[in-house]
Amino acid sequence: MTDILPAGFAAGHWVGRVWDPATAGPRVVMVTPGADGDAAVVDITRAAPTVAGLLDHPDPVAVLDQAEETQRWRLADLVAASREHDPARPHLLAPVDLQVVKACGVTFVDSMVERVIEERCAGDASRAAEVRAQVAEALGGSIGDLRPGSPQAAHAKDVLLRQGMWSQYLEVGIGPDPEVFTKAPVLSSVGYGSRIGIPSFSAWNNPEPELVLLADSRGRLRGATLGNDVNLRDVEGRSALLLGKAKDNNASSALGPFVRLFDAGFTLDTLRSEEITLRVAGADGYTLEGCNSVSRISRSFEELAAATCGPHHQYPDGFALFTGTLFAPTQDRDAPGLGFTHRPGDIVTISSPHLGALVNTTGVAEELPPWDFGIRSLFGYLAAEGLGVNPAVPAALA
Repeated sequence: MTDILPAGFAAGHWVGRVWDPATAGPRVVMVTPGADGDAAVVDITRAAPTVAGLLDHPDPVAVLDQAEETQRWRLADLVAASREHDPARPHLLAPVDLQVVKACGVTFVDSMVERVIEERCAGDASRAAEVRAQVAEALGGSIGDLRPGSPQAAHAKDVLLRQGMWSQYLEVGIGPDPEVFTKAPVLSSVGYGSRIGIPSFSAWNNPEPELVLLADSRGRLRGATLGNDVNLRDVEGRSALLLGKAKDNNASSALGPFVRLFDAGFTLDTLRSEEITLRVAGADGYTLEGCNSVSRISRSFEELAAATCGPHHQYPDGFALFTGTLFAPTQDRDAPGLGFTHRPGDIVTISSPHLGALVNTTGVAEELPPWDFGIRSLFGYLAAEGLGVNPAVPAALA
């Protein structure tokens, strides 16, 4: 089994959520070393009823350090229940709750080119190889060095316009403004071990392994996790106006395994060179591997966060921000020239040195368990448990 946490995890501060069948609701948890050498997952819901509230605290790390545990689970048991999709046992959830799940697109040149290809193919995978060659010839291989919004980028736009090769994806890829969209509704993301949904109406789709940043209500970046921004290439390729249909479906946003909080030993700078790896293992024996090198991102984390939250738009419960991916699969799975697409039962593993591993299995979106635990359910659960929605202030910080 893939290690869910990286080596040396004990030096970090990890936050997540566990579904507790005993109370029929989600518990906010932290990860600590266990007495038996395994990781222990400790319930801190009394100190932090929601992850969103915890991240809004002046010192979330201090909340973890001073929280009194009410119960604990072995991480190995939670992993097993999550991978076996057993709702009757405690299992891992997405490590966010009230945060809006936002996403930035076309933040890497390689994936930008693939978006242009999708558009010119109009969602027809059989034309991808031909169009890829045409686009590469038109771009001339020099666009990767352009800084978005720069005079050089504006000049490249003029050149491509004259060649009839300009695209809306190039506009957000090298233009002044990044693409920011809402990936998923509050509380709809799935966590480690869960099935991810591929709708039956899509025949060309792929995983998108991404670094996900967590921000508080002021837009301050407080931590990070891994995410799968599941994408339907045929749907978005037909029209960019179908982005919502391509991105937001049942179980189409996966996050986890835990949020790692920023602290003295783990900062935003730590992640600027993070290598996020992807492995897809199909029941048919097919294997796909790829890498998202965050160092090649074309816009800084700070720029993406500022484009999401600021005087123009506020998020009172914070937000999770997918930062985009370098990875865009072109490897054929079936007939030559058709590229990659998912099949039910694919095991998708997204991992990185500082954030651990997020593992999910693909399924048909329409056949997966429906999303039925929303904001009203969460507030009802917290009220029944006698909890508010803000973390208590530890005595040392009062």
